[in-house]
Amino acid sequence: MNQLGIFMNFWEKNWAADHAKYIRKVAALGYDILEFQAQPLLEMSDEHIRDLKKLADAEGIRLTYSLGLDPHYDVSSLDEGVRSGGVKYLQNIIRKMAIGGGDLLSGVSYAGWGTPNVVMEDKSAYWNQSVKSMKEIIKTAEDCGVTYCVEAVNRFESCIINTAAEALAYIAEIDSPNIGVLLDTYHMNIEETGIGDAIRLVGAERMKNFHTGENNRTPPGKGHLNWEEIFGALHDIGYTGPIVSEPFVMQGGEVGRDIHVFRDLIADPTEAGIDAEAAALLRFEKNMLQRFACGVSL
Repeated sequence: MNQLGIFMNFWEKNWAADHAKYIRKVAALGYDILEFQAQPLLEMSDEHIRDLKKLADAEGIRLTYSLGLDPHYDVSSLDEGVRSGGVKYLQNIIRKMAIGGGDLLSGVSYAGWGTPNVVMEDKSAYWNQSVKSMKEIIKTAEDCGVTYCVEAVNRFESCIINTAAEALAYIAEIDSPNIGVLLDTYHMNIEETGIGDAIRLVGAERMKNFHTGENNRTPPGKGHLNWEEIFGALHDIGYTGPIVSEPFVMQGGEVGRDIHVFRDLIADPTEAGIDAEAAALLRFEKNMLQRFACGVSL
């Protein structure tokens, strides 16, 4: 059964916020999952993390985590000190997740978020450093029961993994039951020759999370992506894992800066307006799942 989720920063302009508020909000809207940036876990006490888990359990919400890795902790860096520091940083995040029962980490967590400021004829040196790092990190994930998803993202956000094929090649080198692939429709729209083909290439066994967002990062159904193709492909592979929507629609704050949102992308970017958009988004995705005979609790 597909659990449907949403990223907290649909509402918030900064990566850290009142997580308890959004656990209650997404539960009231009818979602199954709240996903948020993993970095703030490092500033939380273990007691606070456990309290969030208790609240999430009471509200029937699963907490999942995403990460755009700070370049200071770039595990693909050719600087061995930066690389090894990044390994320890990500291992600490995984351990913090485990305190609250978190079992799914996705995102650009295999390299620093962004691209190296170099002329690059061959990225294999960065790729090899990342693989070296991940073979250390994944042992911690295995010990903590965390599935570590590498996300194929567009060329402006990473040079390491841009396509589904590259994601598959990467996880094959790691060779762990705790590593998987995250595909994101926004990024696939830029990098893949066919979104449905990319989904089918990865398949249900290796795809552990799936992000939805329009061509311009508005909610699904607001842009020009072919959602019949997307949900048809998910049906074709028998995907029953999480589907988490990740719209970014407001200028300003850390999020607007980091995601490069320089104008509001919805007509009413107030909290009430975004609540309404989130409710419509959930209806849209449930309808698509029904149309293609995928599993979802209604």
